Amino acid sequence: MNAPVIGADAAAETHTNVDTPAPDRKTRARKLGLTLIGAVVVAAGIGYGVYYERVARFHIETDDAYVNGNIVPITPQITGTVIGVDGNNTQIVEKGKPLVRIDPADARIALEKARADLGQTVRRVHAVFVGDDKLRADVMQRQTDLARAQGDLQRRLATGAAGAVSTEDVSHAHDAVATARAALAAAQQALRENRAMTDDTSVAQHPDVQAAAARVRDAYLAYARTTLPAPVTGYVTQRNVQVGQRVAPGTPLMSLVPLEQAWVDANFKEWQLRGIRVGQPATVTADVYGDAVTYHGRVIGLAPGTGSALALLPAQNATGNWIKVVQRLPVRIAIPVEELRAHPLRVGLSMNVDIDIRQGNDADNARAVAQTKALMATSFADDRTDVFAKYGDEADAEIARIIAANAR
Repeated sequence: MNAPVIGADAAAETHTNVDTPAPDRKTRARKLGLTLIGAVVVAAGIGYGVYYERVARFHIETDDAYVNGNIVPITPQITGTVIGVDGNNTQIVEKGKPLVRIDPADARIALEKARADLGQTVRRVHAVFVGDDKLRADVMQRQTDLARAQGDLQRRLATGAAGAVSTEDVSHAHDAVATARAALAAAQQALRENRAMTDDTSVAQHPDVQAAAARVRDAYLAYARTTLPAPVTGYVTQRNVQVGQRVAPGTPLMSLVPLEQAWVDANFKEWQLRGIRVGQPATVTADVYGDAVTYHGRVIGLAPGTGSALALLPAQNATGNWIKVVQRLPVRIAIPVEELRAHPLRVGLSMNVDIDIRQGNDADNARAVAQTKALMATSFADDRTDVFAKYGDEADAEIARIIAANAR
């Protein structure tokens, strides 16, 4: 009965001897896998080292970056009641288009009064200029009277020696000469006084006319300012004004955001600032567009202080327990206008910034400086307005019209 058991053990022993090479194959496979993994890691390390040495160490990146831009406030310059609002939040308005209208009744009355005062002043001054001719003729007449009185006196003196003229007539002749001489002096004085009002000037340049013209200009500007135009092309935001509201100078009514003037403020850590210089190129992407849209900007400036130092309530590191915190400094990056027009950005959007620091500073790279200046000139070309200049030109034209109409 034990024979089959002995046969089974022998068979098992034979089967075990046949399978003994299996662990050796697994070990070799494991070693080969580890070798391959090690080779891949080494190759990756070498590749990254080469990449870092040639590319990565010249790029400074941050995702602590946001779109910033000008927020243009719309405020009145006169006091009045709002009678119309032509802009609403999210609406885009063109430069020069009216946004808010203020009741012009009071301003119109003041302008009409100033116009009338200027016309009256011009007529009075013109009469002074015309008086020059009258006073000059009066002087000539007095000179003629004096010459005639002197002639009469000489004739009486000549005939008085022969007794043909009485002493009384000679005395009267002397009095007539004195009277004529006094009248001539008075006429000459009147002419000098009148000339003091007209010499080296004209009706339009006379001080009295200029003062009246200034009042017209002031009233005209007040009347023109009853309409508030858009100083730049942009989107309306922060509207606070309503029809019927009484406003005063400086009251915030709404704001305009010109998106074509947007820029990026990238907040880099202190150690990242070592290689950043003005003029260096920057690759910028926006979370709203993803990697599908890339902006090509340039560094145009570094803030003069960190956010904590320039805050309304700066940190007082000299008091209490101090803990060092790595600071960040805003770096401004300008983006070409044509790229902003193709893919507009909104103020406050998150951005990713990559600055190529291979270029030197602005003193070492004149080409970078020239490119940066050109970018700034195009990016901020509309950072000014001339919509209010026409008011002064229109006022001057109105003044010239009133002077011409009354100086005839």
